[in-house]
Amino acid sequence: MIATQLKSLADRPWLDPDAAPQIVIEGVNKTFGAFTAVDNVQLRIFKGEMFALVGASGCGKTTLLRMLAGFATPSAGRILIDGVDMTTVPPHERPVNMMFQSYALFPHMTVAENVGYGLRRLPLEPAVKLQRVQEALDMVQLGALGKRKPHQLSGGQRQRVALARALIRRPKVLLLDEPLSALDKKLREQTQFELMNIQYQVGITFVFVTHDQDEAMALSTRIAVMNRGQVVQVGTPSEIYEFPQSRFVADFVGTTNLFEGSVRDVQPGLITVHGAETACDLVVDDVGRFGVGQRVWLAVRPEKIRLSKEPVAAPRVNQLKGTVWELGYLGNRSTYRIKTGTGKIVTVFAQNDRRTSEWTIDWSDEVYLSWEANAAILLQQ
Repeated sequence: MIATQLKSLADRPWLDPDAAPQIVIEGVNKTFGAFTAVDNVQLRIFKGEMFALVGASGCGKTTLLRMLAGFATPSAGRILIDGVDMTTVPPHERPVNMMFQSYALFPHMTVAENVGYGLRRLPLEPAVKLQRVQEALDMVQLGALGKRKPHQLSGGQRQRVALARALIRRPKVLLLDEPLSALDKKLREQTQFELMNIQYQVGITFVFVTHDQDEAMALSTRIAVMNRGQVVQVGTPSEIYEFPQSRFVADFVGTTNLFEGSVRDVQPGLITVHGAETACDLVVDDVGRFGVGQRVWLAVRPEKIRLSKEPVAAPRVNQLKGTVWELGYLGNRSTYRIKTGTGKIVTVFAQNDRRTSEWTIDWSDEVYLSWEANAAILLQQ
């Protein structure tokens, strides 16, 4: 038990009160005239993390990344790396490197020359530089392509060249701006695993910005969700998805169904909510966070709702009746949009676990939606 607990703290240093963060972002603000792009951001990022910044366009995530890189200066607050204040340190003197969304490869240089560009001014013997370039190329599985030019590579290969170039100076922190956005869906998914393996090999802290929530969920140790310049929640992918702390996070990360209502009854471990959107009571597993009469939103993910043509009679199970309004076949799953008697549209994901071309539930069918009390979460704001 003790060994397991120690391993858990080692794997999740943010849970250890004695662990020292590698990056400290302390009350950082960035204003452009009257506009506040980053608003009092406080973050602690630990060595070896794959840390994601996500949020809608204009939320401040790229501005925050640029301040970490030194390309922008905070209007207030401090940024520390390994205890050293980097707030006013120029980019070339920081122990960080940045991989840009466009990759920014030099078209007239070979792959090896691109990768070794950052070593030009280091006091290293030519043989050592060549060895480090080859090691970097081997790390990204491009060891045999050093003599090619960037235009002779695929999009995925160019992405790996940019990654090798960013890592060759062995920075303490690597910053990535939408690192996989230029790749097609299948290659992006494949490259995610390659990026995770490389990060594990080099042991460097990665901080990346992405608009792709699936990418953030797949890659990161923790995610910071930003909205209007502020960090509204920080947590592991499962914490962010399963336990959002606000309606914004629940609605922004993945897909969710939100039902507005008020608390009708509070029992040990069980809260009853009633609202006009459902015209019935819904029950939620919860412990002592809400009182009778309080306005709340019940959030339930589409994959946690079951569809059936017959009513379900079971304790602690919520049930609504509706009609299939829209549906879409996505191969591995189907998406249903059900219109209930009050006009509320509820989204349901159903796994396609059998090979068939027939719909068991089709357009205009009357159906019952059900989910257990522990499948939903209550939110106050």
